[in-house]
Amino acid sequence: MRRRRPIPPSPLPQRDGVDPVRVRLPAGERWATVREHLAQRLSAAGPGVVDGMFAAGLIVGADGRSVPADTPYAPGMFVWFHREPPVEVPVPFPLEVVHRDEHIVVVDKPHFLATTPRGSHVTQTALARLRRELGVPELGAAHRLDRLTAGLVLFTVRPEERGAYQTLFRDRLVHKEYEAVAPYDPALDLPRTVRSRIVKERGVLTAEEVEGEPNAVTRVELAAHRADGLGRYRLVPGTGQTHQLRVHMNTLGVPILGDPLYPEVAAPVPAGDFRRPLQLLARKLEFTDPVTGVEHRFTSGRMLAAWSSYEDWAAGQ
Repeated sequence: MRRRRPIPPSPLPQRDGVDPVRVRLPAGERWATVREHLAQRLSAAGPGVVDGMFAAGLIVGADGRSVPADTPYAPGMFVWFHREPPVEVPVPFPLEVVHRDEHIVVVDKPHFLATTPRGSHVTQTALARLRRELGVPELGAAHRLDRLTAGLVLFTVRPEERGAYQTLFRDRLVHKEYEAVAPYDPALDLPRTVRSRIVKERGVLTAEEVEGEPNAVTRVELAAHRADGLGRYRLVPGTGQTHQLRVHMNTLGVPILGDPLYPEVAAPVPAGDFRRPLQLLARKLEFTDPVTGVEHRFTSGRMLAAWSSYEDWAAGQ
């Protein structure tokens, strides 16, 4: 069996809490030079961008030296570079550190802040901000929470331990509870467990329920309701499909307040629009630490705005 070439450490430091891009030149198709491959691979960046990076010496090899544009293509070779970050609107809400030790950091993430760099959200993400604010460049995410959802997120301090914590989420060994505010329907029989098959295609905004073996399970309970027609719900996911809680609440006929996708697709919430946040909160996180054996139980201190003051939330205040 052919042994895979080990990945060398990055020769470039982080920038604003964001790792450099690492590219491994693939086998199979042949390109004459490294520049030819990257120009094709990064064509979406726009004409002249890759050539400009080569000219400025911004693409480097494992030794940290600039890679000339005419370097012969070599399958398996690694190169690194920093992409020019997009212009981002700062998310004006703090990240509250709930717990920090030598192994993990647990934070209470605000609405509108993505967990990790992706797409147009790079420096304005929980991971990049925490790396800068805590001075821990090795920090990594053990799981993700949607940008529009607030609540508890677990990060790891030591890269060599990250896999152990990620495995907890993969194997469903973490107990998670969410809270949501949605319309109250007295005819809805709760509590109940919702089971369905949810699929989400890449590039499509919404997920959908289809026929087939269920892959999404959610326990839905009514925690409280008010005379103004609002209900506060406790959601306990048994699985982790994309948009699972939002889809299941919509299926029950009580879509979560502030949801721009369910039941009807509106325009995506643009960066900088901090009005009427999605009323979904990752309230509790419980697990046995795979490194220390400690039983952890964390609770978010946030309040969902539509429950505490519906008028202010609806007015976008």
